Amino acid sequence: MRVLGIETSCDETGIAIYDDQQGLLANELYSQVKLHADYGGVVPELASRDHVRKTVPLIQAALKDAGLQGSDIDAVAYTAGPGLVGALLVGATIGRSLAFAWGVPAVPVHHMEGHLLAPMLEDNPPSFPFVALLVSGGHTQLISVTGIGEYRLLGESIDDAAGEAFDKTAKLLGLDYPGGPMLSKMAQQGQAGRFTFPRPMTDRPGLDFSFSGLKTFAANTIRGNESDDQTRADIARAFEDAVVDTLAIKCRRALDETGFSRLVMAGGVSANRTLRSQLAQMMQKRNGEVFYARPEFCTDNGAMIAYAGMVRLKAGNTGGLGITVRPRWPLAELPPV
Repeated sequence: MRVLGIETSCDETGIAIYDDQQGLLANELYSQVKLHADYGGVVPELASRDHVRKTVPLIQAALKDAGLQGSDIDAVAYTAGPGLVGALLVGATIGRSLAFAWGVPAVPVHHMEGHLLAPMLEDNPPSFPFVALLVSGGHTQLISVTGIGEYRLLGESIDDAAGEAFDKTAKLLGLDYPGGPMLSKMAQQGQAGRFTFPRPMTDRPGLDFSFSGLKTFAANTIRGNESDDQTRADIARAFEDAVVDTLAIKCRRALDETGFSRLVMAGGVSANRTLRSQLAQMMQKRNGEVFYARPEFCTDNGAMIAYAGMVRLKAGNTGGLGITVRPRWPLAELPPV
């Protein structure tokens, strides 16, 4: 059984084909980073228009790479939310239309479930139950996962997501969009301990996050110091250390609360090397395990949508003829498998 996956929730156009016997057969990805760089962030209308231009050619490329035709596809999965409404509608319209033309089911997929299941694409996938840290530009959530669709929200950011805070702080440091990865690279040259940033909301019980204050603290620190390269690197180091420490502290609390011994992290920020290293050390001390996807499956991609679509297809969770997207869509509303 083969599923074509379409991801167009924001500023990446991702297309993939997943086979339940052979695994991933094709994976195409186009990033709009250069398109939005001049504006310092994603422009929704430009994102939607670019998805219109790129989605069909990428589908054709994926079919060619896999040596398949449309008649070889058994279902079409597409991201139905959450995300930018215009961008979502592009993928949903194309996906639903192809499914109708090919006479196969269409499977609407939750974007964050796609991220959560991305580590399942690896050779050593996690088994249930586990705590999931979903950390990206739009979301920072801790979730108790006892099965597919069995999700309980433990905590989330009450303001900026971690990835959003990375990008905003990078902009304050004069880095181009998207600045998060560039800030992390700069932080590698920074001196630990020169600046000390707060670890927000770790001095009180609970599993919620807040990162907007770190951005303000960074802005004040930047204004109060000389803007030479080393100082900027030291500030980047202090900021990254604060975010990583905060995420690790909250993950530790979530594991204590649930009693689980497995931790899964997913989303764009899960590619951060410092975060991976610290969580690996933490789980080793706890005699537990940490799982994450390879870097190219941490950011938005079609492979995770194709895989999640396969899981939902086998459970009978297919869509009707209507084209419906949900820019806001709580993960806990998904039915269990």
